[in-house]
Amino acid sequence: MKALTPDLWVDTLQDIPLQQLKHKGIKGLLIDIDNTLVAWDAPEPAEPIRRWVRNAHRMGFQVVLVSNNKTGRVKTVSDFLNVHGMAGAKKPTTGVLKKAMRLMKLTRPETAIIGDQIFTDVLGGNRLGITTILVTPMKSREFWWTSLVRPVERRVLRRLKPHR
Repeated sequence: MKALTPDLWVDTLQDIPLQQLKHKGIKGLLIDIDNTLVAWDAPEPAEPIRRWVRNAHRMGFQVVLVSNNKTGRVKTVSDFLNVHGMAGAKKPTTGVLKKAMRLMKLTRPETAIIGDQIFTDVLGGNRLGITTILVTPMKSREFWWTSLVRPVERRVLRRLKPHR
């Protein structure tokens, strides 16, 4: 269960205490796209999300979008937010996460991953030894594979909930 346990579990991206992360020494944020930043079936992030990303930049955080999705989707969202994006991450493998950290020139203690899935984002981040932040998925349709995994994920999350 430890590999699936996030360091922080919040309802929305806006609930992430950026000042606390900064105080902890976090300088870079690896952020999942679908159902974390943008609804899976939406073309672009809503204004509150755009404001949050701008605020993170103003606070000095580097942001790289890291998604299992295809290049076109990642490019659209990363261009819209004016940040780097990496597609085909194959999370929970750590290769692309490491590549994103090299791009930011940051170490593990300086990096956090933010995402809506424990079996990809949290597991990948924990395998790499970086800070992991789980957000409740946005309400939207999901990729077919994700919809198959969500019931198992809900069972695991019920076990983790007392530790939240």
